[in-house]
Order: sequence, then structure tokens, then C-alpha cells
Amino acid sequence: MTDIVKDKKIVAVKGTSLWKDGLRRLARRKFAMVCLVIILAYFAVTAFVYVAEFFDWQPGPVMWTEEVGPSYQPPDVKYIFGTDIFGQSVLRKTIYGAKTSVTVALCASLISILIGVPLGAIAGYFRGVVDEIIVWIYSTLSSIPYILLILAFAVVLRDKTLFGLRLTGMTTVYLAIGLTSWVGICRLIRGEIIKHKDREYVLAARSYGSSNARIIFKQLLPNVFHLVIIDFSLRFVSFIHAEVILSFLGLGEADKPSWGAMINDARIELARGVWWQMAAATVAIFFISLALNIFGDALRDSLDPKLRMQ
Repeated sequence: MTDIVKDKKIVAVKGTSLWKDGLRRLARRKFAMVCLVIILAYFAVTAFVYVAEFFDWQPGPVMWTEEVGPSYQPPDVKYIFGTDIFGQSVLRKTIYGAKTSVTVALCASLISILIGVPLGAIAGYFRGVVDEIIVWIYSTLSSIPYILLILAFAVVLRDKTLFGLRLTGMTTVYLAIGLTSWVGICRLIRGEIIKHKDREYVLAARSYGSSNARIIFKQLLPNVFHLVIIDFSLRFVSFIHAEVILSFLGLGEADKPSWGAMINDARIELARGVWWQMAAATVAIFFISLALNIFGDALRDSLDPKLRMQ
């Protein structure tokens, strides 16, 4: 709330919160809004496939095993992306691959946030021995090449049992990615908590007798949560790429389509002049990656208080 003098009267002007101002700035970026529509379209396709599977709708994009045409049918009006060696629609496989990649990226992002944010906040707030232990853990993990670390986790978790559930396919992939990718957000939150822990609102909370847990989760984290959202949008695309790599190497879904498996199958097909399966998977990855990168940059520029002041 800000007071201004108008005609010798004091008029109260209501201020704008960081979130409202950031969203208003984001809405002005037309290209970012177009990218948001593309991202929402991918999520809508994913949701539709889940609903179609649940209600067993036929025919639909989930019926990718249905033989819809001759083997290696080139793209035409009837088969937009052509067919594969089994006569299966490449378009349906691409749609189902979107479900696999988006699900893995979303689950892996949530796992990395649930691990990295609390650890970063605890390390930055308490410092001392707690901080040294957490920093040692993520420094050790970050010293290992990322792809090799994911591959190691994926191989170790494959066909294992967790809480009575057998880990296979997609579950193994998003657990492997999520358990190895929390280092970046942990380091980021730790640094921000160190900068915020001695500010006036935190000292005021201490003076009122607030517990450490309340200060961390009620005072500090809400003030740095915009960084979590920005990091989520920027890392989401890297998780999609990681899922594609694992599927390409045969560590992903074994009995359902994915973009990585499509690219792996297309390696042999390219020698025979069958290019459409590779093209379909590549185009699908390209558009979601481009949209996420552009929207993530726009979101960062809109929500960052330092950039807002410029």
C-alpha cells in the first residue's frame, strides 16, 4: 500500500504483488503465450491418452498395436506420418510417445523438487555441519557425468521391487531421473535461503517465537518459490531428453511406444529410405523443446524481481 498526495489529500494506492506483476508481464509476451498453447496441447494429448486407456476407447490413439495399413506405407492423406514395419500408424505411436515423455518428465520434476527444495532450505538455514553434509552429497553427485549417473540408476532400479511394486519401464525411468537431478535446485534454493535468512521479516518471525520449521516453510520458501517454478519449466525439457535417451538405449518402456524407441527403430529404417518415423519423433521433440525453452526464459524474465526493476 502506497500513499500519494492528490489535491492536498492523501490517497492510498494499492500495490501489486510479485506474482500479479509477473503474470501481467508474461501475458504481454505474445510469442511466449503461443509457446504456452503448444505446451498445453502436449499435456492435453497426454491427458486424452490416459482417459482413452482408462475407458478403453476404440479406436483411438492408444490403439497403436492395431494394424492400420501396409508395411512401410509412406505419409499420405490417410496415414499422415505413414506406417512402420508392422503397419502400425506412426502418428499414433508419436501421440503415445508424448504421453510417455510428458509423464516421465512431470514425475521426475516432482521427485527432484521434493528432494532438492527441502534439502537446500535446510542447508541454507542451519548452515554448519548440516550444510557441509548436504553440500558434500550434492557435490559428489554433480562430479559424476549426468548421463552415466542416470544410466547407472536406471540399470540398478530395473526389475527391482519398491514397497511391494515391481519397477519396470516408465517407473524406472522417472525414478532414475528424479533421484539424480535434484542437485541443481538444491544448490539454487540453498543460496537464496542464505541471502534471505537474515532479512527483517525472518528476524520478526523469530522475535515472535516462530519455530525453525515454520520460518523455513511459511516465511522463506514462499519468498523463493518463484525460482522453483522457473527451474521446473527449464528442467522439464531436459528430463524429456533424458527419457528419450534412456528409451533409445532400451531402458525405457519395452512394450509401449516412446520417442526414444521410435528413433532407435528408425536407425535401421533410414538405410531403406524409410524416414517418416524418425521425422515424426524428431518433430515432436523439437516443438516441445522449443516451446519449453522459450516459455521458460520468458517466465524467468517476468518473475525475477531483479529483472523487473530494470
